[in-house]
Amino acid sequence: MKILTGTLSQLKQQVDIRRTAVAQNTDVQTIVQAIIAKVRAEGDSALRTYSNKLDHVTVNDFQVDQALIDAAPAQLPAKLLKALQLAKANITSYHQNEIERGFVDTPNPGIIRGQKITPLAAVGLYVPGGTAAYPSTILMTAIPAKLAGVKKIVMVTPPQPDGLNPVVLAAASLAGVDAIYQVGGAQAIAALAYGTESIPRVDKIMGPGNHYVAEAKKQVFGNVAIDMIAGPSEIGIIADESADPIRLAADLLSQAEHDPNARAMMVTTSEKLASAVSEQIDIQLPTLPRESIARAAIENQGFIAIVATINDAFSLMNTIAPEHLEVQLPDPITYLAQIQNAGSVFLGQNAAEPVGDYVAGPNHVLPTAGSARFFSPLGVYDFVKRTQFIQYSSEALASQADAIVTLAQAEGLDGHAEAIIKRVPAAKEV
Repeated sequence: MKILTGTLSQLKQQVDIRRTAVAQNTDVQTIVQAIIAKVRAEGDSALRTYSNKLDHVTVNDFQVDQALIDAAPAQLPAKLLKALQLAKANITSYHQNEIERGFVDTPNPGIIRGQKITPLAAVGLYVPGGTAAYPSTILMTAIPAKLAGVKKIVMVTPPQPDGLNPVVLAAASLAGVDAIYQVGGAQAIAALAYGTESIPRVDKIMGPGNHYVAEAKKQVFGNVAIDMIAGPSEIGIIADESADPIRLAADLLSQAEHDPNARAMMVTTSEKLASAVSEQIDIQLPTLPRESIARAAIENQGFIAIVATINDAFSLMNTIAPEHLEVQLPDPITYLAQIQNAGSVFLGQNAAEPVGDYVAGPNHVLPTAGSARFFSPLGVYDFVKRTQFIQYSSEALASQADAIVTLAQAEGLDGHAEAIIKRVPAAKEV
């Protein structure tokens, strides 16, 4: 694994260069644009064409029979079903804390103002299905939507030659998904954004996907809301000599196995630890069934940076703004204040990143590619909209009319001023 050294300034420059080294294929934008246009023009016919061409599956009915969904949990091994139920319980208990109630405020006599929280009417959940099945993503996206009060939760996922994985159907059943459609890729995003004969248009699209899915979400934004533009998975680790190199290597590889462009990054004050972790990466890589993917990720984007101090380690990680950040230091919770930019934080040697992926409760749909500087994890708040309201009595308006008229006239908006003067003629004397 590549080991980076230098001053803090030099390291920040190096990690930025390594981030931008993976450039998106310039053809992706054009390809996605054509897919979206075809779906808008041809609807289900276009979806069938792309299912045959890209997924190599012939789909006659996009919607999955509800009876199959309802029966799926009982078909799972007891141990797997119990794990899904534990994850559901923890995700639910965590996200219940995010439910917003709105508020009503009466700052002065005659004035009522507040905020009304309204669930989105319909949302679409994109669940990847290419190289692996992701029932955890279904729970992570559908449960907050359900808690928010969304009335229609639909899910799209790529069709499979032998039908959808029963664990995917079971997770959807447990999470309360209202309908599942067998369609994936950019064409699924287009269908959710604009609707087809079979698939309803939604208000917002959630969930991660490959670079075609990410580009499609970017292109339909504005006609429909989206959660974020997700890139390859990332893990950042801050560790000192007290950390276990075997565990650190395993944690880095847990994200490297997602995608050849996944980013596995560690920052440490210990040269000895850096060498030990690098050696462990070489030892553990051949044992992974997804070795080729993980190895490509380590070679493409993986690195261990050596810094002078722990403060420098946090400064560098805040520049990186990783999707997942493990703090493998003694008393890790004492460092929370130093973390400015990270999607989800894992404190201590027992809070390995996969704990958050599956059962802890906090969401695993997280900002990537440095967007943790300004994006948050997926939550209940992503499935609602906030509407302001105000009410003034005649007396309350009269008491503030002069200020309103003065500000309107200062902006050269006499029509605004007149709307007040028609109600409070005395305000004309400003």
